[in-house]
Amino acid sequence: MPRVALATYDPRTGPSKDRDLPVLVRALRDAGAEAEAVPWDDESADWAAFDLVVIRSTWDYSWRAAEFTAWAEKCGQVTRIANPVDVVRWNADKRYLGDLAAAGVPVVPTRYLAPGQNPGQTLGVDDLPGDREFVVKPVFGAGARFAARYTPGERETAVAQVARMHAEGLTAMVQPYLTRIDVSGERALQFFGGRLLHASRKRAVLSPGTAYDADKVAHPDLEPWTPTAAELAVAERALAAVPDTPELLYARVDLVDGEDGAPRVMELELVEPNLFLWLHPTSLPTVVDAILDAAAATG
Repeated sequence: MPRVALATYDPRTGPSKDRDLPVLVRALRDAGAEAEAVPWDDESADWAAFDLVVIRSTWDYSWRAAEFTAWAEKCGQVTRIANPVDVVRWNADKRYLGDLAAAGVPVVPTRYLAPGQNPGQTLGVDDLPGDREFVVKPVFGAGARFAARYTPGERETAVAQVARMHAEGLTAMVQPYLTRIDVSGERALQFFGGRLLHASRKRAVLSPGTAYDADKVAHPDLEPWTPTAAELAVAERALAAVPDTPELLYARVDLVDGEDGAPRVMELELVEPNLFLWLHPTSLPTVVDAILDAAAATG
């Protein structure tokens, strides 16, 4: 029987936010695998004892990106990990959007503000958009952590946010707020085993006036979605642009509409995307089969 670990986070005293995890563990066991959910930072875990480690809901990694990447590298040295370590390292830092743009993939335009980028110069309101709404968020982030939406009149607040992020060693991303998201929402195309698994749509996460350090609902009003041909084409272009075209067990491509109405990549989730199996229960057998096939391939 293949031994499979589903890497997750430790919820400590609270319940896990991963609704799919117990369902997936049970389904893998029913299919004949020895499967268990293991916190990625469990120092007692023997990762070498597993045929495959599937990164699932390691949703605290953005606070500890260097530590998480080091764990993935060590894990990859003793067993197979999915997605591959090189993918994890590349995708954990949202500067990958620049790589996608350079490859011709339509993405949300992004500017990066790194700590110490301009020695001796202080970031001011003139360094931020003055003609439209914009978004500030960190390159290492999940669940809209440290993300906020601003109007030109709120640039001083945005400057304070960037200063706070820089003080914590975080690089900030500045993006235009694409207003069509308030109408058409954000679409998530989920791939598993190299094929489209299912798609979902949610409304905009960032509301006007919500503080960057406030808790946010990561997937408001999530619903099933049938992707258009244009959405599928952009998603496939994004996946084809991943460096060295690695074998991906899973991927999620998050899309929004640009001002021209055409889909653009907001994020390419290759580390720990929520699968939303609770919304798409018929996808569970496909996920199980793909994981078992990946585990068998290790032998």
